Amino acid sequence: MATWLARRGYPVHPLAPGAKTPAANCPDCRGARHSPAGCPCHSEGRWCHGFHAATTDLRTLQRWWRAEPAFGIGVSCGPARLVVIDVDAHAAPLPDRRKLLPGIPVDDRVDLTGLRNGYHTLALLAAYRSRPHPCEDASTLRVRTPSGGMHIWYRVPQDGPAFRSSSGSGSRAALAWQVDVRAGGGYIVAPTTRTTAGLYEALPGARVPAALPLWLTAELVRTGHAPDEAPAAPEAPSEASGGPLAAPRSPARPAPRARAGRRLLGPLLDDVRACGTAPAGTAFSEKLNRAAFTAGGLAAAGHLDHGEGRLLLLEAADHARPHQQRRNRLIVEAGLRAGSDRPIHPKECP
Repeated sequence: MATWLARRGYPVHPLAPGAKTPAANCPDCRGARHSPAGCPCHSEGRWCHGFHAATTDLRTLQRWWRAEPAFGIGVSCGPARLVVIDVDAHAAPLPDRRKLLPGIPVDDRVDLTGLRNGYHTLALLAAYRSRPHPCEDASTLRVRTPSGGMHIWYRVPQDGPAFRSSSGSGSRAALAWQVDVRAGGGYIVAPTTRTTAGLYEALPGARVPAALPLWLTAELVRTGHAPDEAPAAPEAPSEASGGPLAAPRSPARPAPRARAGRRLLGPLLDDVRACGTAPAGTAFSEKLNRAAFTAGGLAAAGHLDHGEGRLLLLEAADHARPHQQRRNRLIVEAGLRAGSDRPIHPKECP
Protein backbone atom coordinates (compact mmCIF):
# COMPACT_ATOMS: atom_id res chain seq x y z
CA MET A 1 0.00 0.00 0.00
CA ALA A 2 2.86 2.43 0.75
CA THR A 3 4.29 2.10 -2.76
CA TRP A 4 0.79 2.20 -4.31
CA LEU A 5 0.17 5.54 -2.61
CA ALA A 6 3.62 6.91 -3.48
CA ARG A 7 3.17 6.08 -7.17
CA ARG A 8 0.04 8.24 -7.11
CA GLY A 9 1.91 11.21 -5.68
CA TYR A 10 0.99 10.81 -2.00
CA PRO A 11 4.05 11.30 0.26
CA VAL A 12 4.24 8.45 2.79
CA HIS A 13 5.92 8.02 6.18
CA PRO A 14 6.06 5.12 8.67
CA LEU A 15 3.86 4.80 11.74
CA ALA A 16 5.10 2.93 14.79
CA PRO A 17 4.13 -0.78 14.68
CA GLY A 18 0.70 -1.28 16.21
CA ALA A 19 0.12 2.47 16.66
CA LYS A 20 -1.23 5.42 14.73
CA THR A 21 1.61 7.71 15.78
CA PRO A 22 4.75 8.37 13.67
CA ALA A 23 7.76 6.14 14.18
CA ALA A 24 10.77 7.71 15.90
CA ASN A 25 14.28 6.90 14.76
CA CYS A 26 17.34 8.60 16.27
CA PRO A 27 17.96 8.36 20.05
CA ASP A 28 17.03 12.01 20.55
CA CYS A 29 13.62 11.44 18.97
CA ARG A 30 12.99 8.32 21.02
CA GLY A 31 13.83 9.99 24.30
CA ALA A 32 12.64 13.57 23.81
CA ARG A 33 11.22 15.98 21.29
CA HIS A 34 13.48 18.09 19.16
CA SER A 35 13.10 20.19 16.05
CA PRO A 36 12.64 18.38 12.73
CA ALA A 37 14.97 20.93 11.15
CA GLY A 38 17.82 19.85 13.41
CA CYS A 39 17.23 16.12 13.16
CA PRO A 40 20.05 14.23 11.39
CA CYS A 41 17.69 11.48 10.18
CA HIS A 42 16.36 13.40 7.19
CA SER A 43 19.74 14.17 5.64
CA GLU A 44 20.70 10.52 6.10
CA GLY A 45 17.56 9.23 4.38
CA ARG A 46 15.94 7.86 7.54
CA TRP A 47 12.39 8.27 8.79
CA CYS A 48 11.71 10.61 11.70
CA HIS A 49 9.23 13.33 12.69
CA GLY A 50 6.30 11.85 10.85
CA PHE A 51 5.04 13.84 7.89
CA HIS A 52 8.22 15.94 7.83
CA ALA A 53 9.99 12.84 6.48
CA ALA A 54 7.21 11.76 4.08
CA THR A 55 8.42 10.88 0.60
CA THR A 56 7.30 9.38 -2.71
CA ASP A 57 10.75 7.91 -3.42
CA LEU A 58 10.11 4.19 -3.90
CA ARG A 59 13.64 3.05 -3.04
CA THR A 60 13.56 4.94 0.23
CA LEU A 61 10.17 3.48 1.15
CA GLN A 62 11.27 -0.05 0.28
CA ARG A 63 14.34 0.36 2.46
CA TRP A 64 12.28 1.64 5.38
CA TRP A 65 9.73 -1.18 5.22
CA ARG A 66 12.44 -3.82 4.84
CA ALA A 67 13.89 -2.51 8.09
CA GLU A 68 10.49 -2.82 9.82
CA PRO A 69 7.75 -4.69 7.92
CA ALA A 70 5.26 -4.04 10.75
CA PHE A 71 5.21 -0.28 10.13
CA GLY A 72 1.83 1.33 9.60
CA ILE A 73 1.37 3.90 6.84
CA GLY A 74 0.85 7.62 7.24
CA VAL A 75 0.15 10.05 4.38
CA SER A 76 1.21 13.70 4.57
CA CYS A 77 -1.99 15.54 3.60
CA GLY A 78 -0.61 18.95 2.62
CA PRO A 79 1.86 17.89 -0.11
CA ALA A 80 -0.63 15.26 -1.29
CA ARG A 81 -3.28 17.99 -1.74
CA LEU A 82 -5.64 15.99 0.47
CA VAL A 83 -8.41 17.15 2.76
CA VAL A 84 -9.65 14.30 4.94
CA ILE A 85 -12.81 14.75 7.01
CA ASP A 86 -12.14 12.79 10.20
CA VAL A 87 -15.44 11.84 11.83
CA ASP A 88 -15.18 10.77 15.47
CA ALA A 89 -17.60 8.58 17.39
CA HIS A 90 -16.28 9.14 20.90
CA ALA A 91 -18.55 9.07 23.92
CA ALA A 92 -18.54 12.63 25.24
CA PRO A 93 -21.00 15.06 26.85
CA LEU A 94 -22.93 17.15 24.34
CA PRO A 95 -21.51 20.70 24.25
CA ASP A 96 -23.45 23.95 24.14
CA ARG A 97 -25.50 24.37 20.95
CA ARG A 98 -23.21 27.19 19.85
CA LYS A 99 -20.30 24.76 19.58
CA LEU A 100 -22.01 22.09 17.48
CA LEU A 101 -21.62 23.92 14.15
CA PRO A 102 -19.22 26.85 14.63
CA GLY A 103 -20.66 30.00 13.12
CA ILE A 104 -24.11 28.48 12.55
CA PRO A 105 -26.68 29.03 15.31
CA VAL A 106 -28.68 25.91 16.18
CA ASP A 107 -32.13 27.13 17.18
CA ASP A 108 -33.50 26.02 20.55
CA ARG A 109 -36.46 24.49 18.73
CA VAL A 110 -34.19 21.96 17.01
CA ASP A 111 -34.52 18.64 18.84
CA LEU A 112 -31.04 17.29 19.60
CA THR A 113 -32.26 13.98 21.01
CA GLY A 114 -29.94 11.22 19.80
CA LEU A 115 -27.15 13.57 18.71
CA ARG A 116 -24.04 11.99 20.18
CA ASN A 117 -21.03 12.22 17.83
CA GLY A 118 -19.43 13.55 14.65
CA TYR A 119 -21.63 11.47 12.37
CA HIS A 120 -24.62 13.41 13.68
CA THR A 121 -23.09 16.90 13.56
CA LEU A 122 -21.76 16.37 10.02
CA ALA A 123 -25.23 15.15 9.01
CA LEU A 124 -26.70 18.26 10.65
CA LEU A 125 -24.34 20.51 8.67
CA ALA A 126 -25.14 18.72 5.41
CA ALA A 127 -28.88 18.97 6.07
CA TYR A 128 -28.54 22.68 6.88
CA ARG A 129 -26.89 23.19 3.47
CA SER A 130 -29.33 20.80 1.74
CA ARG A 131 -26.45 18.57 0.69
CA PRO A 132 -25.89 14.78 0.90
CA HIS A 133 -24.20 13.42 4.02
CA PRO A 134 -20.46 13.05 3.23
CA CYS A 135 -20.34 9.79 5.21
CA GLU A 136 -22.59 8.30 2.52
CA ASP A 137 -20.47 9.61 -0.38
CA ALA A 138 -19.44 6.37 -2.12
CA SER A 139 -17.84 8.38 -4.95
CA THR A 140 -14.74 8.98 -2.81
CA LEU A 141 -12.46 6.90 -0.60
CA ARG A 142 -13.96 6.30 2.85
CA VAL A 143 -12.10 4.44 5.60
CA ARG A 144 -13.62 2.94 8.73
CA THR A 145 -11.38 3.46 11.77
CA PRO A 146 -10.93 0.96 14.63
CA SER A 147 -12.79 3.28 17.03
CA GLY A 148 -15.90 3.29 14.83
CA GLY A 149 -15.18 6.64 13.18
CA MET A 150 -14.68 7.40 9.50
CA HIS A 151 -12.10 9.14 7.32
CA ILE A 152 -13.55 10.71 4.17
CA TRP A 153 -10.77 11.46 1.69
CA TYR A 154 -10.99 14.31 -0.82
CA ARG A 155 -8.45 15.94 -3.12
CA VAL A 156 -7.91 19.65 -3.76
CA PRO A 157 -6.73 20.94 -7.18
CA GLN A 158 -3.07 21.93 -7.37
CA ASP A 159 -4.06 25.57 -7.75
CA GLY A 160 -6.80 25.36 -5.11
CA PRO A 161 -6.63 26.61 -1.50
CA ALA A 162 -4.07 25.02 0.81
CA PHE A 163 -6.34 24.25 3.75
CA ARG A 164 -5.09 23.80 7.32
CA SER A 165 -5.85 21.01 9.78
CA SER A 166 -8.15 21.42 12.76
CA SER A 167 -9.92 19.56 15.54
CA GLY A 168 -13.66 19.56 16.09
CA SER A 169 -13.22 21.36 19.39
CA GLY A 170 -10.53 23.79 18.24
CA SER A 171 -10.81 27.47 19.02
CA ARG A 172 -9.06 28.73 15.87
CA ALA A 173 -10.85 26.66 13.24
CA ALA A 174 -13.41 23.88 13.50
CA LEU A 175 -15.89 22.39 11.04
CA ALA A 176 -18.20 20.66 13.51
CA TRP A 177 -18.14 19.05 16.95
CA GLN A 178 -16.30 15.71 16.81
CA VAL A 179 -15.33 16.34 13.19
CA ASP A 180 -11.63 16.96 12.58
CA VAL A 181 -10.00 18.13 9.35
CA ARG A 182 -6.70 16.59 8.21
CA ALA A 183 -4.98 18.85 5.69
CA GLY A 184 -1.82 20.98 5.64
CA GLY A 185 0.36 20.39 8.70
CA GLY A 186 -1.15 16.98 9.37
CA TYR A 187 -1.24 13.36 8.26
CA ILE A 188 -3.82 10.61 7.92
CA VAL A 189 -3.57 6.89 8.61
CA ALA A 190 -3.81 4.95 5.34
CA PRO A 191 -6.18 2.01 4.85
CA THR A 192 -4.73 -1.47 5.51
CA THR A 193 -2.85 -0.12 8.55
CA ARG A 194 -3.46 -2.26 11.62
CA THR A 195 -3.01 -1.01 15.18
CA THR A 196 -3.59 -2.69 18.52
CA ALA A 197 -7.13 -1.24 18.36
CA GLY A 198 -7.91 -2.79 14.97
CA LEU A 199 -7.78 -2.28 11.21
CA TYR A 200 -8.24 0.87 9.12
CA GLU A 201 -10.47 -0.57 6.42
CA ALA A 202 -11.62 0.95 3.12
CA LEU A 203 -15.40 0.88 2.78
CA PRO A 204 -17.25 -0.24 -0.37
CA GLY A 205 -17.17 2.35 -3.12
CA ALA A 206 -14.37 4.39 -4.67
CA ARG A 207 -10.77 3.50 -3.84
CA VAL A 208 -9.36 6.96 -4.66
CA PRO A 209 -10.24 10.43 -3.35
CA ALA A 210 -12.80 12.47 -5.30
CA ALA A 211 -12.60 16.23 -5.76
CA LEU A 212 -13.55 18.19 -2.65
CA PRO A 213 -17.22 19.21 -3.12
CA LEU A 214 -17.80 22.90 -3.65
CA TRP A 215 -20.07 23.22 -0.65
CA LEU A 216 -17.41 21.72 1.64
CA THR A 217 -14.84 24.06 0.08
CA ALA A 218 -17.07 26.97 1.06
CA GLU A 219 -17.54 25.58 4.57
CA LEU A 220 -13.80 25.20 5.10
CA VAL A 221 -13.26 28.80 4.01
CA ARG A 222 -16.11 29.98 6.23
CA THR A 223 -14.76 28.17 9.29
CA GLY A 224 -11.21 29.50 9.04
CA HIS A 225 -9.41 26.58 7.38
CA ALA A 226 -8.11 28.71 4.52
CA PRO A 227 -4.47 29.88 4.60
CA ASP A 228 -3.49 33.09 6.37
CA GLU A 229 -1.93 34.59 3.29
CA ALA A 230 -4.13 36.84 1.17
CA PRO A 231 -5.58 35.33 -2.02
CA ALA A 232 -4.47 36.37 -5.46
CA ALA A 233 -5.43 39.97 -6.16
CA PRO A 234 -8.14 40.60 -8.77
CA GLU A 235 -6.95 41.60 -12.19
CA ALA A 236 -6.26 45.31 -12.47
CA PRO A 237 -9.33 47.13 -13.79
CA SER A 238 -9.21 49.49 -16.72
CA GLU A 239 -9.59 53.21 -16.18
CA ALA A 240 -13.21 52.94 -17.32
CA SER A 241 -14.10 50.32 -14.74
CA GLY A 242 -14.72 52.82 -11.95
CA GLY A 243 -12.41 51.17 -9.38
CA PRO A 244 -11.28 47.71 -8.22
CA LEU A 245 -14.68 46.59 -6.91
CA ALA A 246 -16.95 48.25 -9.45
CA ALA A 247 -18.60 46.22 -12.20
CA PRO A 248 -16.87 46.97 -15.49
CA ARG A 249 -18.85 48.85 -18.06
CA SER A 250 -20.25 46.67 -20.79
CA PRO A 251 -19.21 47.34 -24.36
CA ALA A 252 -21.88 48.93 -26.49
CA ARG A 253 -22.48 45.73 -28.43
CA PRO A 254 -21.24 42.67 -26.53
CA ALA A 255 -20.72 39.53 -28.54
CA PRO A 256 -23.62 37.07 -28.45
CA ARG A 257 -21.53 34.53 -26.49
CA ALA A 258 -20.67 37.15 -23.86
CA ARG A 259 -24.29 38.28 -23.64
CA ALA A 260 -25.39 34.69 -23.03
CA GLY A 261 -22.82 34.26 -20.25
CA ARG A 262 -23.86 37.46 -18.49
CA ARG A 263 -27.54 36.65 -18.83
CA LEU A 264 -27.11 33.26 -17.17
CA LEU A 265 -24.75 34.51 -14.45
CA GLY A 266 -27.06 37.42 -13.60
CA PRO A 267 -29.64 35.52 -11.49
CA LEU A 268 -26.87 33.86 -9.46
CA LEU A 269 -25.33 37.26 -8.73
CA ASP A 270 -28.76 38.54 -7.71
CA ASP A 271 -29.05 35.64 -5.24
CA VAL A 272 -25.70 36.65 -3.74
CA ARG A 273 -26.67 40.33 -3.44
CA ALA A 274 -30.00 39.39 -1.84
CA CYS A 275 -28.09 37.85 1.08
CA GLY A 276 -27.39 41.43 2.19
CA THR A 277 -30.90 41.61 3.62
CA ALA A 278 -29.94 39.31 6.52
CA PRO A 279 -26.66 38.91 8.46
CA ALA A 280 -26.87 35.10 8.61
CA GLY A 281 -28.94 32.09 7.60
CA THR A 282 -29.01 32.91 3.88
CA ALA A 283 -26.53 30.25 2.64
CA PHE A 284 -24.34 33.12 1.42
CA SER A 285 -21.13 31.07 1.06
CA GLU A 286 -22.88 28.36 -0.93
CA LYS A 287 -24.59 30.87 -3.24
CA LEU A 288 -21.34 32.76 -3.85
CA ASN A 289 -19.48 29.51 -4.47
CA ARG A 290 -22.13 28.40 -6.98
CA ALA A 291 -21.96 31.73 -8.81
CA ALA A 292 -18.15 31.62 -8.91
CA PHE A 293 -18.12 28.01 -10.16
CA THR A 294 -20.58 28.95 -12.91
CA ALA A 295 -18.52 32.03 -13.86
CA GLY A 296 -15.37 29.90 -14.06
CA GLY A 297 -17.11 27.40 -16.32
CA LEU A 298 -18.56 30.13 -18.54
CA ALA A 299 -15.14 31.77 -18.86
CA ALA A 300 -13.50 28.44 -19.73
CA ALA A 301 -16.07 27.95 -22.50
CA GLY A 302 -15.57 31.48 -23.86
CA HIS A 303 -18.95 32.82 -22.77
CA LEU A 304 -17.58 35.29 -20.21
CA ASP A 305 -14.42 37.32 -19.75
CA HIS A 306 -12.59 35.86 -16.73
CA GLY A 307 -11.56 39.22 -15.27
CA GLU A 308 -15.03 40.66 -15.74
CA GLY A 309 -16.59 37.65 -14.04
CA ARG A 310 -14.28 38.01 -11.04
CA LEU A 311 -15.13 41.69 -10.62
CA LEU A 312 -18.87 41.05 -10.91
CA LEU A 313 -18.61 38.33 -8.26
CA LEU A 314 -16.62 40.52 -5.88
CA GLU A 315 -19.03 43.42 -6.32
CA ALA A 316 -22.02 41.20 -5.45
CA ALA A 317 -20.21 39.50 -2.54
CA ASP A 318 -18.97 42.72 -0.96
CA HIS A 319 -22.41 44.27 -1.33
CA ALA A 320 -23.92 41.42 0.71
CA ARG A 321 -21.08 40.90 3.21
CA PRO A 322 -18.92 44.08 3.22
CA HIS A 323 -17.32 43.15 6.56
CA GLN A 324 -15.64 39.96 5.24
CA GLN A 325 -14.01 40.99 2.00
CA ARG A 326 -10.99 38.71 2.48
CA ARG A 327 -13.23 35.65 2.91
CA ASN A 328 -15.32 36.72 -0.08
CA ARG A 329 -12.19 36.70 -2.23
CA LEU A 330 -11.16 33.26 -1.03
CA ILE A 331 -14.55 31.81 -1.97
CA VAL A 332 -14.55 33.56 -5.35
CA GLU A 333 -11.02 32.40 -6.24
CA ALA A 334 -11.72 28.80 -5.17
CA GLY A 335 -14.97 28.69 -7.13
CA LEU A 336 -13.45 30.19 -10.27
CA ARG A 337 -10.59 27.67 -10.21
CA ALA A 338 -12.94 24.73 -9.73
CA GLY A 339 -15.30 25.95 -12.43
CA SER A 340 -12.51 26.46 -14.95
CA ASP A 341 -11.99 22.66 -14.99
CA ARG A 342 -15.52 22.19 -16.37
CA PRO A 343 -16.41 24.49 -19.28
CA ILE A 344 -20.09 25.40 -19.18
CA HIS A 345 -22.18 26.37 -22.19
CA PRO A 346 -25.40 28.34 -21.66
CA LYS A 347 -27.72 25.38 -22.09
CA GLU A 348 -25.92 23.64 -19.16
CA CYS A 349 -26.29 26.56 -16.76
CA PRO A 350 -28.81 26.56 -13.92
